[in-house]
Amino acid sequence: MTSDFAPGNYRFIPAVFQYSSGAAANPGYEIERVRFERWLPLADGFAKVAKYIQGAGRPLTSFCACELRSPAAFTEDGFRQFNEHYVKTLAGWGLYDGSVNPVARSNVCPEIDPPPEPSFYAFSFTRPSGSATPTFVIAGGAELRGGVGTYPERTVRYRDLSPDGIKEKVRFTTREMEGRMDAFGFGWKDTTAVQAYTVRDFHPVAADELVRRGAARSGLTWHFARPPVIDLEYEMDCRRVMRETVI
Repeated sequence: MTSDFAPGNYRFIPAVFQYSSGAAANPGYEIERVRFERWLPLADGFAKVAKYIQGAGRPLTSFCACELRSPAAFTEDGFRQFNEHYVKTLAGWGLYDGSVNPVARSNVCPEIDPPPEPSFYAFSFTRPSGSATPTFVIAGGAELRGGVGTYPERTVRYRDLSPDGIKEKVRFTTREMEGRMDAFGFGWKDTTAVQAYTVRDFHPVAADELVRRGAARSGLTWHFARPPVIDLEYEMDCRRVMRETVI
């Protein structure tokens, strides 16, 4: 099930207060992805994002996805506190109404040479387009089941780093990506980029759980990074974007 965010000219998959599960541009629009050459602290990043979007003649409500980097994995309470701070800017931009958030997000933690504070890596926004080619960004997702309960209660194979445990974590996350894309009517064949985030060796299961399912059709970018909450081990996101740039 998707919802329309008319001020941003995109649809989104409702999820939790801190982010949506994905965004897809409405007809007549496309998503542009912009990556920063150097990571920017959160406040500076938001300022640069605003300047870029407005310089493109777009409203701040066209902001539809972002990719963040954090110093280390959060505790469950720490992650909630970070998210409560993060959404304040979105509220000021007219994106977050206090309960529903249309902006997709990935937030991971580089294992080596991490930033000293939460920082921007990339962002996406919608802009008018004469192309009929659809574009979308799927938010980062890890081996965490939905519903109520603590993170340990909902984590697939919690603290299980055995080969079978890693396999099940990768399998769950891959299928979660498929479910999110399916909500927009897309699949792996539509992606232009797929990213994986883990410090664990997932190569033994990559052929069966990723390549054979089509997740590596455009290659697979592996970031040596952890998901944002302690004891999550594997995260993915994906997208179909025709216009990407580095600033």
